[in-house]
Amino acid sequence: MLFFYIRHGDPIYDPDMLTPLGHEQANAVAKRLCLYGVDRVFASTSNRARQTAEPTCRLLKKEMTVCDWADEAVAWQEFTVLRADGSRTWGFQHPETTRLFNSPTMRALGNEWYRDPALPETFGTGMKRVDEAVDAFFLSLGYRHDRENKRFEAIAPHDERVALFAHQGFGMSFFSSMLDIPYPMFCTRFDMGHTGMSVIDFSEFGGYVYPKVLQLSNDSHLYREGILTGYQNQIRF
Repeated sequence: MLFFYIRHGDPIYDPDMLTPLGHEQANAVAKRLCLYGVDRVFASTSNRARQTAEPTCRLLKKEMTVCDWADEAVAWQEFTVLRADGSRTWGFQHPETTRLFNSPTMRALGNEWYRDPALPETFGTGMKRVDEAVDAFFLSLGYRHDRENKRFEAIAPHDERVALFAHQGFGMSFFSSMLDIPYPMFCTRFDMGHTGMSVIDFSEFGGYVYPKVLQLSNDSHLYREGILTGYQNQIRF
């Protein structure tokens, strides 16, 4: 199985929708996915994720399956912290929390990083929720997560191409869970841009799968269509 994780296009968060640029990005990533095909399409229940997936579904004549567990509105309540002014931000975008995530104390906690008393309890409950959702999702695709040995058991392996259209903030916990990498390490070291395509190889080795990231947040489809590439409309490359 090849698994594709695609972040939504350039958004307006309130109301939840894509900008004109976001729609251009969604059309560009659809053309790219159509080059080799996608067998199944999943999307978060948010408008911006579904609107990003719609051109792919339309071109490939595929039905979209929506996943409420992938909606970023839920992750926002779990993986954010308060700023000094009372507003909220993702932990990985908060300087003090980022320092905490990379402290020797938290590193020593390993997979139980969320037990650090300096973190809100929501991080632990949120990670447990995501772990359960990720395991159920991949089990439905034929792969049972063996967390003790940090691998997947291929109970019904296949060669399908599966795409999930979702989010950045939620994606940090999703990738952490799927790859068995502690959340603090992943979210402070990796990121993804609008319609960035990540490709994960679920090839079987002796009945087991060790998911391998072939590409992370690749946006070459934007370059092909003459759309500005880069990160968050801030850094161009």
